[in-house]
Amino acid sequence: MAGKLRVPRSRGALSGVLLVLAGLWGGLIPFIGPYFNFAFTPDEPWVWTANRFWLSVLPALATVLGGLILLFSANRIMAMLGGGLAALGGLWFILGGPLSTLWTATGVPATGTPVGGQTRRLFEQLAFFEGIGSLILLLSALALGRLAVVGVKEARMAAEGHARPGRHERGRVPEPVREPVQQAPAREPVRQAPARAPEGQESGATVSPRGRYARPEQPEHKEHWVDRVRHLVHR
Repeated sequence: MAGKLRVPRSRGALSGVLLVLAGLWGGLIPFIGPYFNFAFTPDEPWVWTANRFWLSVLPALATVLGGLILLFSANRIMAMLGGGLAALGGLWFILGGPLSTLWTATGVPATGTPVGGQTRRLFEQLAFFEGIGSLILLLSALALGRLAVVGVKEARMAAEGHARPGRHERGRVPEPVREPVQQAPAREPVRQAPARAPEGQESGATVSPRGRYARPEQPEHKEHWVDRVRHLVHR
């Protein structure tokens, strides 16, 4: 789950930079615009009023803060919160002037009156409030849309986050890897040579066991017929 919340910082970097620049413009233009005869009343530079704070400085601070969060956050939820905060700042740039009639006694917007001709007043109205607010809303929506999509890079980061050890496993000493014990190859049984029969004895003859008290076998005497004839002659 933690891996899915990670997001590349490049995902909201461009939107974050543009939002910071737009917020700086919206917060500083009421104070430096009179130098170029581009202002709302009071048309004097660096004049601080409560209406300028609520209608220009406050939404500008929200936009700049949201842009910085988008620029530096690597967490998806925090980056989306930054985009939402910038979107609220842009919305207040648009709606702050009409809603300011609720706290003015005369019912006139607290923004003041734009100076110059008709064309200049149109550009002043857009550059100070409605136009800059619409641009901030557009950039915030683009950033939120990009953060809502899980791309291939985020999926790879999430997979790497699952593969890494958790916090409770980082302090553990890794156990040594034990190599498997190699078993010796089985030896073949020793084949005993067959016992040889004693000389003079046929291979088919059985050998009588010789115990402790066994008598040695006497060779069988075979009388030849010539010896028998001699014995009968001498007799």
